[in-house]
Amino acid sequence: VHPNVSQGCQGGCATCSDYNGCLSCKPRLFFVLERIGMKQIGVCLSSCPSGYYGTRYPDINKCAKCKADCDTCFTRNFCTKCKSGFYLYSGKCLEKCPDGLEANNHTMECTSIVHCEASEWSPWSPCTKKGKTCGFKRGNEVRVREIVQHPSARGNPCPATSESRKCIVQRKRCQKEGKGKKNREEKRKKSNKDESKETRQESKGRAARRQNREQRENNNKTQPKKRKAPNKEQTLAPVDTAH
Repeated sequence: VHPNVSQGCQGGCATCSDYNGCLSCKPRLFFVLERIGMKQIGVCLSSCPSGYYGTRYPDINKCAKCKADCDTCFTRNFCTKCKSGFYLYSGKCLEKCPDGLEANNHTMECTSIVHCEASEWSPWSPCTKKGKTCGFKRGNEVRVREIVQHPSARGNPCPATSESRKCIVQRKRCQKEGKGKKNREEKRKKSNKDESKETRQESKGRAARRQNREQRENNNKTQPKKRKAPNKEQTLAPVDTAH
């Protein structure tokens, strides 16, 4: 063993140096050089840090640097996240997105342009004027539709979601609100009165029947029982035929 190589290493190192840190790593760990001022120190990590990608070899696993514009990468030529000011597209970091695509400042990616989409128009509403459907000849009717797909930043804007047009109807008088309300109130009172009358009549009928039944029962209790009349043949005195 080289004199500068220490056997009592810490932090996942298989071999290490007091001056250079880790020289090799334990199995499944990645070896990476970290710069501290003018000095580079070897460390062993379970995964590569930001700006590096891992490569595995039979004798050692290493972390290699991504391209300068990559924040994270799968390989040196395939970025997964770009640094500030760049947009990710097909594994590359670009300052400007290709034609037909737009820059998404939220995800920092080049995405397809999305245009607005609206649903079909609804049927025309009834002809109205100032919120009423009577008392006029000319009014307006309306139809609406919904937005089913909102556009992206460079997409076509959404169209109007409502339309109005003039309409003509056969003029008819509006029923006065007070009169209609009064009629409804009178009908309700009459209905309640009829129901109350029927209920009272039923109650009186039940009371009369109960009273008659109780009277008959009282009469049966107080009236004495009638004796059975004797047979006329038995009551007649015998005729004296001796004289």
